[in-house]
Amino acid sequence: MKKILCILVVLQLALCALSQVKRYQLTVIGFYNLENLYDTIDNPLVNDDDFTPKGVKRYGTAIFRDKLNKLSKVISEIGTDYSDQGLSLLGVAEIENDTVLQFLTQHPLLQKRNYHIVHASSKDIRGVDVALLYNPVYFFPLDAQKLFVSLPGNSKEYSFTRDILYCKGLLYDDTVHVYVNHWPSRRGGQERSDPARMAAAAVCRKHIDSVLVNEPDSRILVMGDMNDDPSDISIRVGLRSKGNRNALQQGDLFNPWENLLKKGVGTLAHRDRWGLFDQIMLSKSWLDRFRPGFYFFREHIFNPSYLTEYTGRYKGYPMRTWDGNRYRGGYSDHFPVYMVFLRNSIDYQ
Repeated sequence: MKKILCILVVLQLALCALSQVKRYQLTVIGFYNLENLYDTIDNPLVNDDDFTPKGVKRYGTAIFRDKLNKLSKVISEIGTDYSDQGLSLLGVAEIENDTVLQFLTQHPLLQKRNYHIVHASSKDIRGVDVALLYNPVYFFPLDAQKLFVSLPGNSKEYSFTRDILYCKGLLYDDTVHVYVNHWPSRRGGQERSDPARMAAAAVCRKHIDSVLVNEPDSRILVMGDMNDDPSDISIRVGLRSKGNRNALQQGDLFNPWENLLKKGVGTLAHRDRWGLFDQIMLSKSWLDRFRPGFYFFREHIFNPSYLTEYTGRYKGYPMRTWDGNRYRGGYSDHFPVYMVFLRNSIDYQ
């Protein structure tokens, strides 16, 4: 009899746990720097000569297809520990145009997801842009804009950088505001290039403030390759972000990656030092689990073993595509990041 009772108790606990899981809907949102996803065609308007069949990298169809195979594998697996459907939204950087994204989204590993594209073409001298991929089952765009970043004089070698992509849309039935960024690099040194990233932060922050004036409780997501860590001034001051959710003031952004960086965790490495340039930040409204709609649950760096170098001078780093002009057959020199959001499904039945 005791044995039967124990079995009944175990079954009851299992059913309770299952019912708890079913109480929630979830969605997965990520960002990935695709590391120079170019097509093979020479564009005379940008500096893409290296990424052509006649360029120094000998960038032909075979390399392009292999790159697509690698990236589609990664994207298809992000977030599947939580949902078989994977990503609802994915911000991407270092893409030459929407054509390469059309090839990527039509890859057999991604085709069933039916990802659509919101693309921001900019005047960046390298010809790389940012974009947002979305699954139309879960997200419907309402508005999209390019936010031009004017670089301060003498701060960068180039006159133009990537525009910031702003997209307002419905995530299920929650209105969300998404900013996809790829801020100016540290070329020429961090100190010399700091003003350029502060300029990008100011453009993004100004637009966020314009949204909050009309909708103080807006759900805002700021994602991208910032070329700065969560602890750097462009992020902390320029965007007004904090790693302590209890210290947030009205309008501040929550940045959970700040605490990960303190533990020595990162998304890219340089000279044996980890950086966490790839981030997703949130407005306070995502942190209220008792408010109707989705709320922030957990952040992750997606770094399975196959994405990591296992030998040589880059051992432990993300497995990059290029070593100078030599094709290495890797994925990207950045690990992707993603966040999981939950909402109480009982409220939507």
